[in-house]
Amino acid sequence: MVEKEWYKAWFNSPFYHKLYFERDEKEAQNFILNLLEHLQPAPESRVLDVACGRGRHSKFLASQGFDVTGIDLSFESIEYAKQFENESLHFYRHDMRLPMWINYFDYAFNFFTSFGYFPTRREHDDAIGTIAGSLKRGGRVVFDYLNVHYVEERLVHDEVKNISNTTFEICRWMDEDHFYKNIIINDPSIGAPQQFCEKVTKLNLGDFTDMLSFQGLQVVEVFGDYQLNSYDVRKTPRMIVVAKK
Repeated sequence: MVEKEWYKAWFNSPFYHKLYFERDEKEAQNFILNLLEHLQPAPESRVLDVACGRGRHSKFLASQGFDVTGIDLSFESIEYAKQFENESLHFYRHDMRLPMWINYFDYAFNFFTSFGYFPTRREHDDAIGTIAGSLKRGGRVVFDYLNVHYVEERLVHDEVKNISNTTFEICRWMDEDHFYKNIIINDPSIGAPQQFCEKVTKLNLGDFTDMLSFQGLQVVEVFGDYQLNSYDVRKTPRMIVVAKK
């Protein structure tokens, strides 16, 4: 049984960052550059990075001349990110389900499937409501989400990853509504193996369109990968949704 709020412990673990983010930053930065070239935000636009983690996307956005605010639920991630703060880069520990700045940001970004973690639809609606409320009229939000149908057809059930001195034993499965990923961690720095289990809701384009529309946001574009090629429900790995207030 997956813990109701599994993400609180897992996202605070140093092994989460080791598994997902000890890699070349080039792909992430190229994706952001592609988005910026396409969206053409004005210089010094106010940007919200929702579920910013340790701030890798926020830092790069700030380096491109924008006023960036990163929020995340993880105390540890925000404490780490705060070392990079400056006059155009700020980090706050905040739950995306709760209200925050109103009519303040020009753009909001939610990268790397940092959504779909909550146990109820109402909580997902609340999170989108927070983002919608934070945007100025005419502002845009970008959700970088997995493509449910693509993942269903290509799910790798068992995998072992060795990163530095850490071994990650990964088991994936799914049911009608969710994807699951059980991760067993073996590392010399810990005694017994640690175990975490991710649970991500299967949200398709219709789900996002409905939730965004309910909060006064209209889907204007959908891309299928980090090169911003067209979305294909069966063939593209990502579902990158752009919506406007």
